[in-house]
Amino acid sequence: MEKTRPVKLALVQFEGTICDVEGNTKRACDFIEEAGKQGADLVLLPELFSTGYQLNVVGPRLGELTETVEGPTVSALREAARKAHCYVAAGLSLEHDLTAVPYNSSVFIDREGNLMGTYDKQHLWALERFYFRSGNGGGVFDTDFGRVGVMICYDMGFPETARILALQGCDLLLCLSAWCEQDMDGWHLNGPSRALENTVYVAAVNRYGIEEDLVMPGHSYVSNPRGHIIKELEEEAEGVLYVDIDLEDVARGRQSGIYPPYLRDRRPDLYENVLLP
Repeated sequence: MEKTRPVKLALVQFEGTICDVEGNTKRACDFIEEAGKQGADLVLLPELFSTGYQLNVVGPRLGELTETVEGPTVSALREAARKAHCYVAAGLSLEHDLTAVPYNSSVFIDREGNLMGTYDKQHLWALERFYFRSGNGGGVFDTDFGRVGVMICYDMGFPETARILALQGCDLLLCLSAWCEQDMDGWHLNGPSRALENTVYVAAVNRYGIEEDLVMPGHSYVSNPRGHIIKELEEEAEGVLYVDIDLEDVARGRQSGIYPPYLRDRRPDLYENVLLP
């Protein structure tokens, strides 16, 4: 019998209320509950789901909005994941250790509600560098269906981020985003490109909504290892995109030659110039 690793993804194209952490968290937990009823294995919530993204508003208030992993937001997500018996990846502002400067971060929670770890956005976009510290690696999590890698928004525009995750054995890459309307051409190019060049699945969840002059139109999608978007939430509205994939396709496709052997045929000895400024 052919081996399979089926995964049901739930990409929550979330429309939050700016700076309403408690209200946004409650709604997110409702989405997780419903996704669990639909049989989801992994629920994705977008970048800074709990605070909103417009940093002209959110940035000056991050001191009061940012929490630690012991705070009420992560605690609520953990309980929701436990009750729904699904993994949860969610983007939010976190403070680590004793530093007063937050990270544009994410949490990854298992089916029992345990916090498996965090990932901090490595590549900061525009105003983010004035409000957040940048992360330094990580983002790899082992689940009962395979190894998953996490990126946050602008990270997806850098091939190195996805390549490092793929080289660490990730078959599925997640991108938790607040991608704006004027850059949607890049949104639809970057995810499929990262999927194709690494022969992995990419699940990219985006915020939906208008925060002052910032428009985030959604269009959450999943790309297969051939770089084809197999399903997209095309309606520009809040909603949930459910996608069924089989992660065993990654190994089968690489072994059979259906997917280009990019990882096998790499020439790291030629790449020294990649490190030059």
